[in-house]
Amino acid sequence: MVSQQSSFDEGKPVVLITGSSGLLGSATVRALADGYRVVGFDREGNPHPPPQAECICVDMADESSLDHAMSRLCYGYGKKLASVVHLAAYYNFSGEPSPLYEQVTVRGTDRLLRALSGFEVEQFIFSSSMLVHKPTDPGQPIDEDWPLEAKWDYPKSKIEAEEVIHRNRSGIPAVLLRIAGVYTDDCDSIPIAHQIQRIYEDRLTGKVFPGDISRGQAFVHLDDVVDAIGRSIERRQELPEEAAILIGEPETFSYDRLQRSIAELIHRDSNWETRQIPKALAKTGAWVQDAIPGIEDPFIKSIWPTIITS
Repeated sequence: MVSQQSSFDEGKPVVLITGSSGLLGSATVRALADGYRVVGFDREGNPHPPPQAECICVDMADESSLDHAMSRLCYGYGKKLASVVHLAAYYNFSGEPSPLYEQVTVRGTDRLLRALSGFEVEQFIFSSSMLVHKPTDPGQPIDEDWPLEAKWDYPKSKIEAEEVIHRNRSGIPAVLLRIAGVYTDDCDSIPIAHQIQRIYEDRLTGKVFPGDISRGQAFVHLDDVVDAIGRSIERRQELPEEAAILIGEPETFSYDRLQRSIAELIHRDSNWETRQIPKALAKTGAWVQDAIPGIEDPFIKSIWPTIITS
């Protein structure tokens, strides 16, 4: 299903955005619409991107579907693309392994690069994750040269996709944006939302954590990520052939500090105490919650074993 786009912007450079209906994709479409002709790739049945972009339905895990989408792209916009912003990827917040990480994130990236071989592409932007990096100690910031060490399937798939880009970009300049956990003014971050809920409802799980509470996960506002994408496209002629860039806020709150900040805002309690519990106990609690109906106070599942501090 394809939306119609007016012809007044035919002289603008073309930008292709995969995953264009998602939180980051739709915000990027809106931000780029004034300066570019924006084309969105997304799965059929997903919400359409903002009307500033034409939506071409595609399944990144299906080569024939991708070939059809590329033919439609070529027919409507030609073979010159200012940038391809590749946001489409698989993510399961349960943290459980899935073959879709390989099929969509890794092989989907490879399929897309091969499908672009007949196009003139000035830039390929990949939305990677800051979680690809090895954990650091509190107070020791990381940079783009920090070692890679993924602990679970999501960041592992991002590392593998980065390697695919390095091997198969065929001369297309590539930007690897290693993005921290994204949030918005309305939250739109499941871990932060759950953390707020546990504290608001004064749950037991709002006062325990299966890990070092002095460590923390880096976050970044959606607007800053969109700005980074826009600036990367604007400077596509100036950037190196392959560049990895961390996208995160300069200060990372520890889990304990974030707990206290949330409790202060909700309960006016700046002395909120969070106790560290063994991971084995948390896993047992999570299993009990999953297995026995009616338990409404789940233990925190440790699904982000890689924790970045800066």
